[in-house]
Amino acid sequence: MTTVRGYFYPKTATGDSSLIPSPPWQYSGDLLTIEYRTDPARVRELLPEPLGLADEDPGAVALIWADWQSCSSAEDELLDPVRSQYKEAFVVVRCSYKGRTYSRCVYIWVDKDFAIARGLHQGYPKKLGSIHMTRPHPYGPAPRIEAGAQFGATLAAADRRLAQAVVTLREPSSSGGFVNGHPMAHHRWLPSIEKGKGLALDELVESGAAWSEGGQPWVGEADLSLFDAPTEELSRLEIREPIGAYYRQVGVTWDGGTLLESGTSLAD
Repeated sequence: MTTVRGYFYPKTATGDSSLIPSPPWQYSGDLLTIEYRTDPARVRELLPEPLGLADEDPGAVALIWADWQSCSSAEDELLDPVRSQYKEAFVVVRCSYKGRTYSRCVYIWVDKDFAIARGLHQGYPKKLGSIHMTRPHPYGPAPRIEAGAQFGATLAAADRRLAQAVVTLREPSSSGGFVNGHPMAHHRWLPSIEKGKGLALDELVESGAAWSEGGQPWVGEADLSLFDAPTEELSRLEIREPIGAYYRQVGVTWDGGTLLESGTSLAD
């Protein structure tokens, strides 16, 4: 009998070609978070049953740029940077499920294939994109982490710019924002290979950090613009009222999630 190994495709005799290793997955990163309010109806249209709008501030949105280094528990990837470094931009809203408030990622773009594969497993709706953000540095012209420092960020996909921002830091903060401050409620979906058979995988799951730490958050203001594109809908979450902008360095470990329920979605 032939045995193939690997946590994810491609599975081989050794498992060395697997696109992603088994969890836990560890992350170190710089995050720029911009929070604003949009029409709650635009948030509601992105929440499939049995999820509903959050009871408080239902139109709150967080658009987050992140510059990551990531690795498995062996940490080999850190010394092979092409396997560890990537950037992403993602959009988080809040929702309710059985009386509890959750965060939910409704859009996300990354620039590496292994990050997309991890998203498929976790329930993040990842797509390929081009993401750039200013990096801090204590020397030369790059911004320091201090009052008045400015950071730029851009997001594009399929040759179209979707968002751009300039964040100006004002002062240290007690938090890095509130929209992305809850466990995540995500769906894991996979259509059946047979036409008309609906979903072969249909799960509502809860997940979050198994461990985390972070540096001093900073708060400031953001000049944020969203743009229309023929195959993206980020601009539907139009900016009605700014809330705040934040910068923080973090470390996170992800090590699985919990099944909340299955078989609740309507097949497209």
